[in-house]
Amino acid sequence: MATHELGLRAGEPQTLTGLYVHVPFCASTCDFCAFYQVQPDAEKIARYLAAVERETGLVDWSGRPVGTVFWGGGTPGLLSPGQLERLGTAVRRLPLASGAEWSVELAPASVTPARLRVLRDLGVTRVSIGVQSLRPSLLDALGRLHTREQALQAYERARAAGFASVNLDLMFALPGQTEEDWLADLDEVIALAPDHVSTYCLTFEEDTALWVRLAQGKVKLDPEREAKLYERTWSHLADAGYAQYEVSNFARPGHICVHNLNTWLMGEWVGLGPAAASQQDGWRGRNPADLARWSDDVEAGRRAEEERESLTAARLLEDALIFGLRMNAGVSLDRLRARFEPALRAEDAANDLWHDVTRRLKRLEAEGLLRQTEGGVGLTDRGRLLADAVGSELLGLAEAGEVARLRERAVASRSGVEDVRA
Repeated sequence: MATHELGLRAGEPQTLTGLYVHVPFCASTCDFCAFYQVQPDAEKIARYLAAVERETGLVDWSGRPVGTVFWGGGTPGLLSPGQLERLGTAVRRLPLASGAEWSVELAPASVTPARLRVLRDLGVTRVSIGVQSLRPSLLDALGRLHTREQALQAYERARAAGFASVNLDLMFALPGQTEEDWLADLDEVIALAPDHVSTYCLTFEEDTALWVRLAQGKVKLDPEREAKLYERTWSHLADAGYAQYEVSNFARPGHICVHNLNTWLMGEWVGLGPAAASQQDGWRGRNPADLARWSDDVEAGRRAEEERESLTAARLLEDALIFGLRMNAGVSLDRLRARFEPALRAEDAANDLWHDVTRRLKRLEAEGLLRQTEGGVGLTDRGRLLADAVGSELLGLAEAGEVARLRERAVASRSGVEDVRA
């Protein structure tokens, strides 16, 4: 599905609503994973499905067509075919837009013809398979339960099932991984001809087995090696016809992940399930990362109560810049200004904030991290290697604007008092 078909434009208000459903069940925890997850049993799954069905009733869907659906985890494929059908039926009762993209993450070992048949019949258009690597020793190092053979079989089954798009997830900069290992993985995946490839640099999240190994000195960070693998990835996939559209994502024409684009462009999305986040109607919040607490909240008519905040135009602009710059198209400053300036003026923040935005972007450009694009700015190749650092440089724009406004008001207040005294 092309971006323009769903009205996605960098800097412009997004017209679709995304739906994210978190399925928290995993058979085991991978060494690198910090996402909320629980081991499944019949009682937990039954409680989860009932609560998701109830949670859909807590959302006002009027005037909110769902343009994208994404089931993530956890491992959605641990649900049985019947359970997948029940979850999908709850989604199908919602106001799905015509041609809605529907993605489901699957672990290779969970990909069976019966599950795929149910997903296809429900209307799922895109499956994303977490291959990570095709080297058996590297799969062991990550704590992955699937084998190379299962990964290849999962892809063949997904292709045979006839989904519109199939994505394969890969990881690089793994402990013990050589450049030859990584290029071999890329070559094998390219030979399979998926529609979309996601490549993620291994990160060390707190409270994971890999974090412990890093702290113990059993594995080490190597930024130079990571950068080299990043650059080889870009050229390798580009030569094979995969266009990079975001730091970690590559697609053939017509196969970008529209759900992720809506998120990066600061559209609206509804999150269902434990730990799922929502952004809608001027607020952002998260469900508890606990199956029982989330279920209790739903029973009581509550959702997304944790980390809940009102979203100012300044905060949305900051996030639109940070995430928008991760995309190869960059951001259109004119469009961002047209989208946010009326609300910023209402918040009395426009002049100070745009001055701060301009100042920071010019500094990043002077450092060789940003380049001018048609109508805006984007990351240079060096900037893509340091995308997280670029994002860090843009953090605090909203807070800085708020501090400036408070200072102005304090000065005005003091001036008023002094005038009266005079």
